[in-house]
Amino acid sequence: MALAEKINHDITNAMKAKDAARLGALRMIKTALTLRGTEIAGPLDDTEAIRVLQKLLNQRRDSAEQFRAAGRVDRAEQEEAEARLILSYLPAAPTEDEMRAAVDRAIAASHATSIKDMGAVMKLVRAEFEGKSVDGKALSDLVKAKLSA
Repeated sequence: MALAEKINHDITNAMKAKDAARLGALRMIKTALTLRGTEIAGPLDDTEAIRVLQKLLNQRRDSAEQFRAAGRVDRAEQEEAEARLILSYLPAAPTEDEMRAAVDRAIAASHATSIKDMGAVMKLVRAEFEGKSVDGKALSDLVKAKLSA
């Protein structure tokens, strides 16, 4: 089942269960996917849908962090709940060992020797993990550490 179809199915189930919080988050996801579909003027495949979900996930995490800093714990928890829901639709993230191995392969393939080559290494690693949920900051830190050593 395509990702967009699964979300539509889950919206129906949330409506039947009268789960307002889940329904609101699912509708937000559906709206973002629909908007992206109009922007690219074509059918939205799962790869593009995953990109949209990753963007929404990052937005929710940033918002939760800002709400916590402002002392708005209730709003932070709501954003974190939405982030968990979004995360449930994303493919499993690579393990730290998989990320390390991918960084090592990318460094070898790009013949990177210093931090100046970080962009080329990141591009190769991102391509390898296309369609997976990868924490960009953790990946960036890992590449920096490898190239600085």
